[in-house]
Amino acid sequence: MVILILVGVASGVTTAMFGFGGGFVAVPVLIWADAHLGGDAARVAVATSSVLMVVGAATATASTRRDLLAEMRGSRLPLLLAAGGVVGAVAARHVPGDVIAVGFVVYLLLTIASVTVRPGFLEPVVDGARPIPAVAGLPIGAVAAFLGVGGSVVTVPMMRRAGHPMAVATALANPLTLAVALPATAVFLLLSGGRPAGAGPGFVGAVDVRAALALLVGSLPVIVVLRRRGPRLSDRAHARWYVGLLVAVTVAMAATLFR
Repeated sequence: MVILILVGVASGVTTAMFGFGGGFVAVPVLIWADAHLGGDAARVAVATSSVLMVVGAATATASTRRDLLAEMRGSRLPLLLAAGGVVGAVAARHVPGDVIAVGFVVYLLLTIASVTVRPGFLEPVVDGARPIPAVAGLPIGAVAAFLGVGGSVVTVPMMRRAGHPMAVATALANPLTLAVALPATAVFLLLSGGRPAGAGPGFVGAVDVRAALALLVGSLPVIVVLRRRGPRLSDRAHARWYVGLLVAVTVAMAATLFR
């Protein structure tokens, strides 16, 4: 539990400063913590991370400046992200946990390749900011909920290439993550088909409630403080730290899979 609380602190830092945390930081640790569930560990990790993303993203969104959130007003993107979240969560119930875990690593590797090789992320190449096409919400939401990652690792690079500075892209990633995670969490809680075989007390459906609470105890205070009084990073440094964190999570997840 102490380890989970400390991981929650790290998750709070990445949620507040980079727009992701509940899924990318928590999933590898939850797979490790629930390894005794065997093939169900990855499914439990995805379901539990969706709960973390709802609470964490809601807290970060509530702590974000209103003028930034106004950019989402009138957009159909959150609605389509939510629809995709339902599709991805339902799909995650019908595949082996190992498929989800391997898919998580592949997704990370593709994202790292994209943000480092393709122009527009590390160095902006667009003048002015454009919105993400709303139609992209459905596939982003489906993949994000299926893998338990929240979608921010798709939306942040897309907003970056559309001309948004990192501070804006990472701030807007939180309400977009909330749009994916809220319906996905409802699916995991209501339609998971009961606790995994071998699970002890503290499970609701496929959600490990005790692990979720420990992670939230560590993350929520950090999110509130950093969203209001976070360190100032240059746009270039912000983008490079973002890539570095993706690499660190990929290594952690690969170590979990191939230990």
